[in-house]
Amino acid sequence: MTRQEFLRRLRAGLVGLPTTTAAEIAADYETHFDDGIAAGRSEAEVAAALGDPDRLARELRAEAGAQRWHQEKNPSAAAAAVFAVLGLGAIDILILLPILMGVIGTIFGFFIAAIALFFSGGAVMVAGPFAAPPGGPLAAILFGLGLMAAATVIGALLAIVSIWLVNGLVWFARLHYRLLKPALENSNNSTTSGAVA
Repeated sequence: MTRQEFLRRLRAGLVGLPTTTAAEIAADYETHFDDGIAAGRSEAEVAAALGDPDRLARELRAEAGAQRWHQEKNPSAAAAAVFAVLGLGAIDILILLPILMGVIGTIFGFFIAAIALFFSGGAVMVAGPFAAPPGGPLAAILFGLGLMAAATVIGALLAIVSIWLVNGLVWFARLHYRLLKPALENSNNSTTSGAVA
């Protein structure tokens, strides 16, 4: 594989990352090629030593998503980290995706319930005193405030659970990558040595 083909495939795999991050990564790999050529190696040898550019791009995207999540801790960063993790392994997706979708669906359902509870508490608090509830207007106001407080607590707990879920996915991705990295490197080495022999 030539230098240009390697870098083209790497850049294509990095689409979606911030432009500066993708440019820095591409520049790093161009430096690897420059250093290898200066050491007397051919472009094909350097490309073989660096590995598959598509696999490198997936790993770099996953790592960038995980780093963004650890820095920002917002929904956009969480989504980027989750999608980066899902891009790492197709077999894991078949096993984990149904479980993950069930958990995400449950969290989303509780989130919608918390929002509905909050607004219903507000409605009870505002309209309750005019409906002559048992216990008087003060009881309606306090009951509405109680519903709103319960919804706020549920929302806070859901935020904590969501953060734990994203952290768990990032941890799993790193563990998955660390476990598979030696096997992937060995298969690449045996493939390149088989092609040379």
